[in-house]
Amino acid sequence: MPVITLVERIDALLPQTQCGQCGHAGCRPYAEALAEGRDPINRCPPGGEDGIRALAELLRQPAIPFAPDAPQPKPRALAYIREDSCIGCTLCIQACPVDAIVGAAKQMHTVIAAECTGCELCLAPCPVDCIDMAPVADPADDKRERVMARAGQARMRYQRRQTRQAREQADKARRLAERAAVAAPAAATAPGHQPAAAQPAAEAEDKNELIRRAMERAKQQAASAPPALAANDKMALIRAAMERAAAMRAEQDQADKDKK
Repeated sequence: MPVITLVERIDALLPQTQCGQCGHAGCRPYAEALAEGRDPINRCPPGGEDGIRALAELLRQPAIPFAPDAPQPKPRALAYIREDSCIGCTLCIQACPVDAIVGAAKQMHTVIAAECTGCELCLAPCPVDCIDMAPVADPADDKRERVMARAGQARMRYQRRQTRQAREQADKARRLAERAAVAAPAAATAPGHQPAAAQPAAEAEDKNELIRRAMERAKQQAASAPPALAANDKMALIRAAMERAAAMRAEQDQADKDKK
Protein backbone atom coordinates (compact mmCIF):
# COMPACT_ATOMS: atom_id res chain seq x y z
CA MET A 1 0.00 0.00 0.00
CA PRO A 2 1.56 3.35 -1.03
CA VAL A 3 2.61 5.72 1.74
CA ILE A 4 0.99 9.17 1.56
CA THR A 5 3.54 11.80 2.47
CA LEU A 6 2.78 14.93 4.46
CA VAL A 7 3.34 17.04 1.34
CA GLU A 8 0.72 15.03 -0.52
CA ARG A 9 -1.75 15.33 2.36
CA ILE A 10 -1.26 19.10 2.46
CA ASP A 11 -1.51 19.39 -1.32
CA ALA A 12 -4.81 17.49 -1.19
CA LEU A 13 -6.27 20.31 0.94
CA LEU A 14 -5.25 23.11 -1.44
CA PRO A 15 -7.59 24.40 -4.19
CA GLN A 16 -5.15 23.66 -7.07
CA THR A 17 -5.65 27.00 -8.78
CA GLN A 18 -1.85 27.29 -9.27
CA CYS A 19 -2.40 31.05 -9.00
CA GLY A 20 0.80 31.94 -7.15
CA GLN A 21 -0.88 34.23 -4.62
CA CYS A 22 0.84 32.30 -1.84
CA GLY A 23 4.19 33.42 -3.21
CA HIS A 24 5.06 30.07 -4.76
CA ALA A 25 4.93 28.78 -8.32
CA GLY A 26 1.95 26.55 -7.58
CA CYS A 27 0.07 24.56 -4.97
CA ARG A 28 2.63 21.75 -4.67
CA PRO A 29 5.56 24.10 -3.89
CA TYR A 30 3.42 25.79 -1.22
CA ALA A 31 2.58 22.37 0.24
CA GLU A 32 6.30 21.57 0.40
CA ALA A 33 6.98 24.88 2.19
CA LEU A 34 4.24 24.14 4.71
CA ALA A 35 5.53 20.62 5.33
CA GLU A 36 9.00 22.05 6.03
CA GLY A 37 7.65 24.81 8.27
CA ARG A 38 8.91 27.58 5.98
CA ASP A 39 5.54 29.28 5.46
CA PRO A 40 2.41 29.98 7.52
CA ILE A 41 -0.94 28.41 6.70
CA ASN A 42 -2.68 31.71 5.87
CA ARG A 43 -1.21 32.33 2.40
CA CYS A 44 -3.85 30.71 0.16
CA PRO A 45 -6.72 33.14 -0.58
CA PRO A 46 -8.59 30.76 -2.94
CA GLY A 47 -8.75 28.21 -0.12
CA GLY A 48 -10.53 30.72 2.11
CA GLU A 49 -10.88 30.48 5.87
CA ASP A 50 -12.10 26.89 5.54
CA GLY A 51 -8.78 26.06 3.92
CA ILE A 52 -6.87 27.61 6.82
CA ARG A 53 -8.86 25.56 9.30
CA ALA A 54 -8.25 22.36 7.33
CA LEU A 55 -4.51 23.01 7.20
CA ALA A 56 -4.45 23.94 10.89
CA GLU A 57 -6.13 20.68 11.82
CA LEU A 58 -3.77 18.61 9.69
CA LEU A 59 -0.62 20.35 10.92
CA ARG A 60 -1.89 20.65 14.50
CA GLN A 61 -1.56 24.40 14.52
CA PRO A 62 -3.99 27.13 15.63
CA ALA A 63 -6.08 28.63 12.85
CA ILE A 64 -4.96 32.17 12.11
CA PRO A 65 -6.52 34.95 10.00
CA PHE A 66 -5.12 36.02 6.65
CA ALA A 67 -2.18 38.36 6.97
CA PRO A 68 -3.29 41.97 6.35
CA ASP A 69 -0.35 42.58 4.01
CA ALA A 70 -1.11 39.50 1.88
CA PRO A 71 -3.79 38.90 -0.81
CA GLN A 72 -7.23 38.50 0.75
CA PRO A 73 -9.96 35.99 -0.14
CA LYS A 74 -12.54 37.20 -2.62
CA PRO A 75 -15.51 35.66 -4.46
CA ARG A 76 -14.42 33.33 -7.23
CA ALA A 77 -14.56 34.73 -10.76
CA LEU A 78 -14.10 33.09 -14.14
CA ALA A 79 -12.09 34.43 -17.04
CA TYR A 80 -14.08 35.67 -20.03
CA ILE A 81 -12.54 36.68 -23.36
CA ARG A 82 -14.16 39.47 -25.36
CA GLU A 83 -13.85 37.58 -28.59
CA ASP A 84 -14.36 40.57 -30.88
CA SER A 85 -11.19 42.10 -29.40
CA CYS A 86 -9.06 38.95 -29.34
CA ILE A 87 -6.12 39.01 -31.79
CA GLY A 88 -5.25 35.34 -31.46
CA CYS A 89 -1.79 35.79 -29.93
CA THR A 90 -2.06 32.53 -27.85
CA LEU A 91 -0.32 34.13 -24.84
CA CYS A 92 -3.28 33.43 -22.56
CA ILE A 93 -3.33 29.80 -23.73
CA GLN A 94 0.32 29.46 -22.77
CA ALA A 95 -0.33 31.04 -19.34
CA CYS A 96 -3.35 28.92 -18.36
CA PRO A 97 -2.14 26.16 -16.00
CA VAL A 98 -5.11 23.87 -16.64
CA ASP A 99 -5.65 24.21 -20.41
CA ALA A 100 -8.99 25.97 -19.91
CA ILE A 101 -8.51 28.24 -22.96
CA VAL A 102 -8.86 26.99 -26.52
CA GLY A 103 -7.87 28.67 -29.75
CA ALA A 104 -5.06 28.90 -32.30
CA ALA A 105 -2.62 31.48 -33.59
CA LYS A 106 -4.43 34.40 -35.26
CA GLN A 107 -7.76 32.76 -34.39
CA MET A 108 -10.29 33.78 -31.77
CA HIS A 109 -9.78 32.24 -28.31
CA THR A 110 -12.41 31.28 -25.78
CA VAL A 111 -12.46 30.08 -22.15
CA ILE A 112 -14.03 26.77 -21.11
CA ALA A 113 -15.91 28.08 -18.08
CA ALA A 114 -16.29 24.64 -16.48
CA GLU A 115 -12.49 24.22 -16.44
CA CYS A 116 -11.45 27.73 -15.42
CA THR A 117 -10.02 27.95 -11.89
CA GLY A 118 -10.17 31.75 -11.71
CA CYS A 119 -6.39 31.99 -11.20
CA GLU A 120 -6.20 35.25 -13.26
CA LEU A 121 -2.84 34.21 -14.77
CA CYS A 122 -4.20 34.90 -18.26
CA LEU A 123 -4.82 38.60 -17.57
CA ALA A 124 -1.29 39.99 -17.49
CA PRO A 125 0.00 38.43 -20.76
CA CYS A 126 -2.94 39.67 -22.87
CA PRO A 127 -1.55 42.51 -25.05
CA VAL A 128 -4.98 43.96 -25.87
CA ASP A 129 -6.57 43.62 -22.40
CA CYS A 130 -9.55 41.68 -23.75
CA ILE A 131 -9.97 39.30 -20.78
CA ASP A 132 -12.38 40.10 -17.95
CA MET A 133 -13.14 38.23 -14.73
CA ALA A 134 -16.86 37.51 -14.30
CA PRO A 135 -17.93 36.78 -10.68
CA VAL A 136 -19.69 33.47 -10.07
CA ALA A 137 -23.29 34.21 -9.06
CA ASP A 138 -23.93 30.98 -7.11
CA PRO A 139 -23.77 31.80 -3.35
CA ALA A 140 -22.87 28.18 -2.56
CA ASP A 141 -19.86 28.27 -4.85
CA ASP A 142 -17.36 28.74 -2.00
CA LYS A 143 -18.56 25.76 0.03
CA ARG A 144 -15.67 23.52 1.00
CA GLU A 145 -17.16 20.49 -0.76
CA ARG A 146 -17.33 22.36 -4.06
CA VAL A 147 -13.85 23.81 -3.62
CA MET A 148 -12.40 20.33 -3.14
CA ALA A 149 -14.39 18.89 -6.05
CA ARG A 150 -13.01 21.60 -8.34
CA ALA A 151 -9.54 21.02 -6.90
CA GLY A 152 -9.59 17.37 -7.91
CA GLN A 153 -10.54 18.24 -11.47
CA ALA A 154 -7.99 21.07 -11.68
CA ARG A 155 -5.21 18.85 -10.32
CA MET A 156 -5.87 16.26 -13.01
CA ARG A 157 -5.83 18.84 -15.81
CA TYR A 158 -2.70 20.52 -14.42
CA GLN A 159 -0.83 17.22 -14.21
CA ARG A 160 -1.86 16.31 -17.75
CA ARG A 161 -0.57 19.66 -18.99
CA GLN A 162 2.72 19.20 -17.15
CA THR A 163 3.13 15.71 -18.63
CA ARG A 164 2.36 16.96 -22.14
CA GLN A 165 4.80 19.86 -21.88
CA ALA A 166 7.57 17.58 -20.62
CA ARG A 167 6.93 15.21 -23.52
CA GLU A 168 6.97 18.05 -26.04
CA GLN A 169 10.24 19.42 -24.65
CA ALA A 170 11.82 15.97 -24.78
CA ASP A 171 10.64 15.51 -28.38
CA LYS A 172 12.04 18.91 -29.35
CA ALA A 173 15.41 18.13 -27.76
CA ARG A 174 15.50 14.79 -29.56
CA ARG A 175 14.74 16.40 -32.94
CA LEU A 176 17.43 19.04 -32.44
CA ALA A 177 19.95 16.36 -31.50
CA GLU A 178 19.06 14.34 -34.60
CA ARG A 179 19.46 17.39 -36.85
CA ALA A 180 22.81 18.22 -35.29
CA ALA A 181 23.99 14.63 -35.76
CA VAL A 182 23.03 14.75 -39.45
CA ALA A 183 24.52 18.20 -40.06
CA ALA A 184 27.85 17.61 -38.29
CA PRO A 185 29.40 15.12 -40.82
CA ALA A 186 28.35 17.29 -43.78
CA ALA A 187 29.82 20.42 -42.21
CA ALA A 188 33.05 18.64 -41.33
CA THR A 189 33.67 17.66 -44.97
CA ALA A 190 32.66 21.02 -46.48
CA PRO A 191 35.42 23.02 -48.27
CA GLY A 192 37.01 25.63 -46.04
CA HIS A 193 35.59 24.06 -42.90
CA GLN A 194 37.27 25.10 -39.68
CA PRO A 195 36.98 23.27 -36.37
CA ALA A 196 34.18 24.71 -34.23
CA ALA A 197 36.63 25.95 -31.62
CA ALA A 198 38.67 27.80 -34.23
CA GLN A 199 35.75 29.58 -35.88
CA PRO A 200 34.95 32.14 -33.11
CA ALA A 201 38.63 33.10 -32.85
CA ALA A 202 38.90 33.54 -36.61
CA GLU A 203 35.74 35.64 -36.69
CA ALA A 204 37.05 37.84 -33.88
CA GLU A 205 40.31 38.34 -35.79
CA ASP A 206 38.39 39.40 -38.90
CA LYS A 207 36.35 41.96 -36.95
CA ASN A 208 39.43 43.39 -35.23
CA GLU A 209 41.21 43.63 -38.57
CA LEU A 210 38.30 45.60 -40.04
CA ILE A 211 38.46 48.10 -37.19
CA ARG A 212 42.25 48.36 -37.36
CA ARG A 213 42.13 49.15 -41.09
CA ALA A 214 39.42 51.75 -40.57
CA MET A 215 41.50 53.47 -37.91
CA GLU A 216 44.55 53.46 -40.17
CA ARG A 217 42.53 55.07 -42.97
CA ALA A 218 41.28 57.73 -40.57
CA LYS A 219 44.82 58.58 -39.47
CA GLN A 220 46.01 58.76 -43.08
CA GLN A 221 43.13 61.06 -44.03
CA ALA A 222 43.89 63.33 -41.10
CA ALA A 223 47.63 63.40 -41.89
CA SER A 224 47.06 64.23 -45.56
CA ALA A 225 44.51 66.94 -44.87
CA PRO A 226 45.45 70.46 -46.07
CA PRO A 227 47.33 72.59 -43.52
CA ALA A 228 44.45 75.00 -43.43
CA LEU A 229 42.21 72.29 -42.03
CA ALA A 230 41.66 72.95 -38.34
CA ALA A 231 42.68 70.38 -35.73
CA ASN A 232 39.12 69.86 -34.66
CA ASP A 233 38.18 69.04 -38.27
CA LYS A 234 40.88 66.36 -38.31
CA MET A 235 39.44 64.90 -35.15
CA ALA A 236 36.04 64.93 -36.81
CA LEU A 237 37.47 62.79 -39.61
CA ILE A 238 38.81 60.31 -37.08
CA ARG A 239 35.51 60.20 -35.19
CA ALA A 240 33.58 59.61 -38.40
CA ALA A 241 35.88 56.77 -39.34
CA MET A 242 35.51 55.23 -35.89
CA GLU A 243 31.75 55.44 -36.20
CA ARG A 244 31.88 53.73 -39.58
CA ALA A 245 34.08 51.00 -38.10
CA ALA A 246 31.68 50.51 -35.21
CA ALA A 247 28.77 50.30 -37.64
CA MET A 248 30.64 47.71 -39.70
CA ARG A 249 31.26 45.65 -36.59
CA ALA A 250 27.61 45.88 -35.55
CA GLU A 251 26.51 44.74 -39.01
CA GLN A 252 28.92 41.82 -38.85
CA ASP A 253 27.67 40.84 -35.37
CA GLN A 254 24.08 40.91 -36.61
CA ALA A 255 25.00 38.82 -39.63
CA ASP A 256 26.65 36.25 -37.34
CA LYS A 257 23.50 36.10 -35.20
CA ASP A 258 21.31 35.63 -38.27
CA LYS A 259 23.46 32.69 -39.38
CA LYS A 260 22.90 31.00 -36.02
